[in-house]
Amino acid sequence: MDDHNTTPWSRRLFLQQGATLASLVATTPLFIEQTARGMMLPLGSLVTSQAGVPEDRVFVVVQLGGGNDGLNSVVPYGSSEYYNLRSGLAIQAPGRGDDAALELDGVQGIGLHPSLRGLKELMDEGSAGIVQGVGYPNPNRSHFSSMDIWHSADTDGKSDGWLGRYFDNTCNGTPNPEAGIAIGRQAPLAMQGHTQMPVSFERSELFRWMGTDLDQNLEPPYETIAKTPHAGMVPEENSQAAFLKRTTLDARISSDRVRKAVAVSPLVTYPNSNLSNQLRMVAAMIRAELRTRVYYVTLSGFDTHANQAGQHARLLEQVGDALLAFQRDIQAQGNQGRVLTMVFSEFGRRVAQNGSGGTDHGTAAPTYFIGDMVQPGVHGTHPSMSKLDQGDLIHTIDFRTLYASVLEDWMGADSSEILKGRWKTVPLIKT
Repeated sequence: MDDHNTTPWSRRLFLQQGATLASLVATTPLFIEQTARGMMLPLGSLVTSQAGVPEDRVFVVVQLGGGNDGLNSVVPYGSSEYYNLRSGLAIQAPGRGDDAALELDGVQGIGLHPSLRGLKELMDEGSAGIVQGVGYPNPNRSHFSSMDIWHSADTDGKSDGWLGRYFDNTCNGTPNPEAGIAIGRQAPLAMQGHTQMPVSFERSELFRWMGTDLDQNLEPPYETIAKTPHAGMVPEENSQAAFLKRTTLDARISSDRVRKAVAVSPLVTYPNSNLSNQLRMVAAMIRAELRTRVYYVTLSGFDTHANQAGQHARLLEQVGDALLAFQRDIQAQGNQGRVLTMVFSEFGRRVAQNGSGGTDHGTAAPTYFIGDMVQPGVHGTHPSMSKLDQGDLIHTIDFRTLYASVLEDWMGADSSEILKGRWKTVPLIKT
């Protein structure tokens, strides 16, 4: 079986579990039971990391799907080539009208899109950093292939997810169903390991026991399994019945805990947008002290081939405002020292605008990091606007160095095991 097609711990899987719950004990062959037994942690278990690294550190990933235009997000207004190649799309330099770039303190020639006011506020207070020119060698301009490369941290794009491997390497082959949570219909490849599968849901109310929706007769055996005293099962703790009980309880308790957390009103007001709603749920789960180490959210729509200006401005406003509200919520909780957020897209856009008022698939683009632990400011070298590769920017930093920095300096993991090689870290995290 292709590891990329492994089913995550989603509503569909719990539905399937419910449909087979009543007969599993009597029919599961031993080799399937042994495989399945490795899929859930005993209640109360935690994913562990290196000694000395706090277990309560949280990593939040925000994926901008479609290929965000980095040049109009982090604007190189000091470059004449930028304006020559984008006569109809370029963002004006600061001070040249309401639609001009937002000036960054202490940074010359680089500003933010005027819709990124939320990110600008975080930059001004020292809670955000931008890494310029992020990409990889021999870039792939296919959405699917490039996203697979980012998700797997493998330029072949044929591996498990990098965060899934993080869990595989830190939980000794026994995953935690709450270790990684993705908001969305499908769990991203980045979160899928060989053993670890993340929970994924679009709305928290869908993350619940659904067996009785199919057949009311499934409720009695489910309740019997869930309520069986654990003490009576200790002599057979490796039996099919023990595995089934643990699986049932883990699924149910995780479901109840997530839905209870998300039902609590946030401490700040969020904008009414798709990304804000996702981040509001993440903040609620962090506030409830779930055991989750990694959360993943996605905003699509960045494939701006035509009529880019208005569409891109609206998307960036949603991003900036959602990130600001999320960080304000985290700060109000007192969790600002625990939560690191990374924002990325699978590639940037070509330097020159096209004939449809948009931009086509490109290469290198900026990546954003948010949190009190982040080294603030603009990092790295902006790719040359005059020395291009067939009309595209040449990346100045490999994205896997950012992953290594997150893994080593924040998550406390050995990045060489996870990234299948040693990548030099960069000073993203304050020591």
